[in-house]
Amino acid sequence: MSRFSFPVPKGSEITPRETYLNRRHFMAGAGVAGALALSGAGAFAAPSVTEPLKALANKAPVLTDKPTAKELATTYNNYYEFGTSKADPARNASTLKVRPWTVEIGGEVMKPRTLGIEDLLAMELEERIYRMRCVEAWSMVIPWVGMSFSKIAALVEPTSKAKYVKFTSVARPEEMPGVRSRVLDWPYTEGLRIDEAMHPLTLLTLGMYGETLPNQSGAPVRIVTPWKYGFKNAKSIVRIDFVAEQPRTAWMTAGASEYGFYANVNPEVDHPRWSQKNERPLPAFFASRATEKFNGYGNEVASLYSGMDLAANF
Repeated sequence: MSRFSFPVPKGSEITPRETYLNRRHFMAGAGVAGALALSGAGAFAAPSVTEPLKALANKAPVLTDKPTAKELATTYNNYYEFGTSKADPARNASTLKVRPWTVEIGGEVMKPRTLGIEDLLAMELEERIYRMRCVEAWSMVIPWVGMSFSKIAALVEPTSKAKYVKFTSVARPEEMPGVRSRVLDWPYTEGLRIDEAMHPLTLLTLGMYGETLPNQSGAPVRIVTPWKYGFKNAKSIVRIDFVAEQPRTAWMTAGASEYGFYANVNPEVDHPRWSQKNERPLPAFFASRATEKFNGYGNEVASLYSGMDLAANF
């Protein structure tokens, strides 16, 4: 039995699916129409093929926030493999081929193996409604579908040498126009300390809003760690390695002084070029609220960092 127990949110706190799909209702949200017009989001969104997913009831901590409208969550994204504009992923990601797809799992493990996306989808899935915060200070609330990463670890049996987990994303220049640029050192890599990866909140994610992931949101498999800034959540994963040393990640390589390995949401530690004290919960682009330490999940995860200097380990 896990020592963590997450209450189930009230049904009244979950926005009905019909609301997500109702464009006029969505566009009526404060500030959304103007913001989408400025960003170009939604206007040129490429079609994305998704499939329904069956999942168990939500086991995440209760949120008072309602989920972000699906249309906004899938057209306002960071995914540099498809471009640096927030609208680029929805425009360009339909070129990514997500079938067939395999994830190689190796490194310091007893039973390395390769799993197909069909293998992952056949495992027991559950829905988790998480608040997600981007380093640029905007946030969303997303109903993700997936499984605790610890289930994957159990399949390969990490050895005592495994101290970290490294995630490697796909990099196909012919399908991903951003990979042809030098904005980052491709392929995209990210990592977690092994206790972070094994925490019950860490989700190996296969879907959102009750369907498989759309391409622009990291299809067909990504990682979600809701107490960290968004760049920690590697998308379109093709390899997972359990390693002895802290991995060098894509954003650390690009700018170690701005993007640290831990990337815990922390209002007390500013980005060198802007404050992290406040956030803008979308669709309210022009309203802000105080940022919560660990993105509001401190009761669950603060003990992971007991005794650490979080300003030095940012």
